[in-house]
Amino acid sequence: MRLLLVADTFPPATISGALQMRDLAAALVQAGHRPLVLVPDSSLRRSWVREEMAGIEVCRVRAPRTKDVSYLRRVAAEIVLPWVLRRGFRAASLDQESWDGIAWYSPTIFLGPLVAWFKRKHRCRSYLILRDLFPDWAVDAGVLRRGGPAHRLFKAVERLQYRQADVIGVQTPANVPIVAADAPAGASLEVLHNWLAAPPAVPGGGRHPVLDGFERHKVFVYAGNMGVAQDLDAFLDLASRLRDRPDIAFLLIGRGSEQARLGKEVVTRELGNLRIADQVSQRELSTLLAHCYAGIIALHPAHGTHNIPGKLLTYLQAGLPVLARVNPGNDLHQMVMDEGLGASVMGGSSDALLEATLSLADRPEACAAMGERGKIVAARLFSPAAAAEQVVKGLSPR
Repeated sequence: MRLLLVADTFPPATISGALQMRDLAAALVQAGHRPLVLVPDSSLRRSWVREEMAGIEVCRVRAPRTKDVSYLRRVAAEIVLPWVLRRGFRAASLDQESWDGIAWYSPTIFLGPLVAWFKRKHRCRSYLILRDLFPDWAVDAGVLRRGGPAHRLFKAVERLQYRQADVIGVQTPANVPIVAADAPAGASLEVLHNWLAAPPAVPGGGRHPVLDGFERHKVFVYAGNMGVAQDLDAFLDLASRLRDRPDIAFLLIGRGSEQARLGKEVVTRELGNLRIADQVSQRELSTLLAHCYAGIIALHPAHGTHNIPGKLLTYLQAGLPVLARVNPGNDLHQMVMDEGLGASVMGGSSDALLEATLSLADRPEACAAMGERGKIVAARLFSPAAAAEQVVKGLSPR
């Protein structure tokens, strides 16, 4: 099948969405399909460029920046994104080809108009890979007011996106009824687990410089987006309560709207046992994780939606146990506990988070066993090949 994959991020970016789309495209190629990834790129000097990356066709289109900018600039850039991508797609003469299906990754929620145009022109099926239930999580986190003008606008955009999908793949069973409430009657919803290819072996990987000074510490690492949805202040509070434990340290690594503020908080509160660093390449991250003790999952406890962050897969593949702080009822909590992958806390209790952290820090042998189980679970449940097969099935003519 000749398939179009659309996302708002792709390598060399190292956030989970970029890596997932790379691995999905690679799995589709391996299965004999011909995917092309359409992605915006604010760094381009030309209006568009076609390239091949590790056997994957990519069309990058110059577009306004949507990452690490103010909320207003991001919304404006994402509103125009479908038309910017459509223009680049046509300029690259891709609309003259014959296409068998389109799959797109959300977030962003603004690609509905692009998908609608593509389906009309090419008369094919569509698959929405839904990873983030915005704007619901923003209301839960207090970023948006339910029923306010912005919330109503974003809900309308969300519903428009749902109407373009022949199949919607959500992360967890708990999200099915939430999405069904906003999707068209009779919409086809299914659970599409996250996926991530195993990272290549890194020979002779020494300690990453960001860990300097933490050589004798059990480092709990968070690698991912630093935004409101993660509520990372809870881990600053945790580090403050663990000042008297010289063997425990925290590393928050990544990018996002809260990174600068959190960095200032670390300095103000003189948290010598917590460090914030910019995101690194995937190769560097693999080296770094090899010298960490446990991986942190952080989801705002006020969320009413559910997800299994892509960083979970990164930790499992690295053989790290998981320290998860998630919203009540999140399927991730039960997975961590049932599979023996680490410790998980539901809700905002700082005492429970402290207890969970110490339960891992004080049991290194148990943590090593959890890490080994994690590798097995990652291979069993989160295969890119399985995700590709499921997406192709959803796109196949009925």
